[in-house]
Amino acid sequence: MSTTGLVPRRKASGAPPLPPLLRLLMVTQLAFNIGFFAVLPFLAEHLGASVGLAGWLVGFVLGLRTFSQQGLFVVGGALADRYGVRPVVLAGCVLRIAGFAWLGYAERVWTIVAAVLLIGFAAALFSPAVESEVARQAVLHERADGGSRTRVLALFTVAGQTGAFVGPLLGALLLEVDFRAVCLTGASIFVLVLVGHARLLPQHIPGRVGLRLRGGTGPLLRNRRFLALCCAYGAYLLAYNQLYLALPAEVERATGSQTPLAWLFALSSLLVVAAQLPVTRWAGERLGPRGAMAGGLASIAAGFVVVAVGRYAAPTGTAALLPATGFTVLLTFGQMLVAPVARAWTPDFAEDGRLGLYTGALSSVSGLIVLSGSAATGALLGAALPPAVPWLLLAAVPAAAVLLLPRRP
Repeated sequence: MSTTGLVPRRKASGAPPLPPLLRLLMVTQLAFNIGFFAVLPFLAEHLGASVGLAGWLVGFVLGLRTFSQQGLFVVGGALADRYGVRPVVLAGCVLRIAGFAWLGYAERVWTIVAAVLLIGFAAALFSPAVESEVARQAVLHERADGGSRTRVLALFTVAGQTGAFVGPLLGALLLEVDFRAVCLTGASIFVLVLVGHARLLPQHIPGRVGLRLRGGTGPLLRNRRFLALCCAYGAYLLAYNQLYLALPAEVERATGSQTPLAWLFALSSLLVVAAQLPVTRWAGERLGPRGAMAGGLASIAAGFVVVAVGRYAAPTGTAALLPATGFTVLLTFGQMLVAPVARAWTPDFAEDGRLGLYTGALSSVSGLIVLSGSAATGALLGAALPPAVPWLLLAAVPAAAVLLLPRRP
């Protein structure tokens, strides 16, 4: 496919309106993230303080959650290619409801692990189905109406981040009751999502033809440029995952409380909602896909360095939260550069009819990287090292990933 969608053709104000299906999928992402982010930001603290798990085990559980989600995206993507979007999305919603409800009552390690795996696998079903269809519809929208596919993917990110803004604030309010109330509310939101999509999501989407599950893996594994993109995206995701592992630890260290965490998540989401489209337009005009991703990874690396410097400076009082705030801002800016471009770039590597598989593989490789790195990160943050060293080592991950980025196909 052509890469013209990576550079906007007109200003956002003059962009053609989105088709109904794309609008529905944007609302889908919004609802998914409200339910998800009402729970996830508070999981690490619950596992450590309430359940009493060791730091490395908390990191491992969070890594398992990411792996069962991102690592199995390739399964959900292949199933969407074979059976279509609707059944895969509905099945994922059912599993997410069960997982959140179970997590609310889980107290032993094995029950927590099982619930977390169920929550992750639910997203491994519905997320690649939705994301691959958004990417496919974005390419069709580009061809038919001249709208930039990268802008469509940026709007998709904005919808998700709006949900990520509302979710933590809702979760923080419910946490005044207890963590179980947070989980059950998250499950209730997905009940509403399930009912709404059972009624509104089309049974058959024009242009989608079911393909057999076998036959697409070999060409994908031989596509070195796409695999390089997957590895670079995986390094980004491992770094971004520190919002849920390293950032809570830094906030607790700096303030003695988890209360500011919800506001930092809100800040991140507001930045995306307010700035994603201008950043995407600027990056498309000035940087191109590889430059945008390189700039995003560099920004994320800089965020870790800010905390490392702050650990040496050791500010007190209100200023103690400044390193965590700088980290959040730089990580979010990096996300705004990396995430939409990686998704918009993927169709250029994918075989016809296999976009779900390739979209899933992008996240599956990332999930493997996160799984292998999360337990090590948890141990690193808890090790008796000089304060800045863990953060400098984490900064090296996205910095090194710049070297993995493929040239344009």
